[in-house]
Amino acid sequence: MIISASRRTDIPTYYSDWFYNRIKEQYVLVKNPMNTHQISRINLSPDVVDCIVFWTKNPSPMINRLDELKDYSYYFQFTLNSYGKDVEPNLPSKNDVLIPIFQRLADKIGRERVIWRYDPILLNDYYSIDYHLEYFDKLARRLKDYTRKCIISFIDLYKNTNRNVNKLNLTKFTDLNKRLIAQELSKISSSYGLIMESCAEDIALEEFNINHGKCIDDKLIEEISGYSLDIDKDKNQRLECGCVASIDVGVYNTCYNGCKYCYANFNTNTVKANLQQHDSKSPLLCGQVTDNDIVKDRVVKSCRIRQMNLF
Repeated sequence: MIISASRRTDIPTYYSDWFYNRIKEQYVLVKNPMNTHQISRINLSPDVVDCIVFWTKNPSPMINRLDELKDYSYYFQFTLNSYGKDVEPNLPSKNDVLIPIFQRLADKIGRERVIWRYDPILLNDYYSIDYHLEYFDKLARRLKDYTRKCIISFIDLYKNTNRNVNKLNLTKFTDLNKRLIAQELSKISSSYGLIMESCAEDIALEEFNINHGKCIDDKLIEEISGYSLDIDKDKNQRLECGCVASIDVGVYNTCYNGCKYCYANFNTNTVKANLQQHDSKSPLLCGQVTDNDIVKDRVVKSCRIRQMNLF
């Protein structure tokens, strides 16, 4: 079993104490997003957790306690874009905080376990193709020794995303401008020795040395853990997504980053209300179990092939 922490919210930034408590107690409760009274109890024992994939824009609160994960394989998907406060309003300074913490994290756990995400890419009169190329180059220059891979994607306009980005006056993507920006970003990443992959894109970019990626990547997990895995593609993700199966322990509408392009936050007031319900000692990320809830153990197992890979 692979734990995703989380596509739905930034657990390292806002809920690291809670997550470490869950690791200590070796279980977590997760509500069904479609029926919040249905709750799964998920075993977090190292015997069944093959890897933890963290998704974050700022892992600073976690970094001094990573020794508490010594019995687990894990890696970070670290999003670091070139946007200002108009797009990512609640993030700290990239120059003073986020780039240094990216570098510090890689120094601590290894550059292979810190994946740089430059996504989603959006365009308007200010965030033009030339803008992206200029600032991507600046970021790549400072991150080249601290990661092996950069993942890109282009913004998907879901209903709530459309509402949030309305004031940004976005330029509509075409295959032509996608291919143009991908080609140039690939040239930059290659010049710094970085691999570039795409995330859940239906456009083929292999001619620019950009393969379809797996953010939850069985091959990387095998490299990190030393074990081969017997695991299938995640059927709960979009068709274009290459990720292998995982269990997400996050909750929608609980991330305070406030990024305008985010699909996981629907309403700012709901986010604030949910944050007030958070208790780092609760087995639920948000709230407490009530008499109306039904809690069931989810059947989970390790996907490791029980023979260590020595070569």
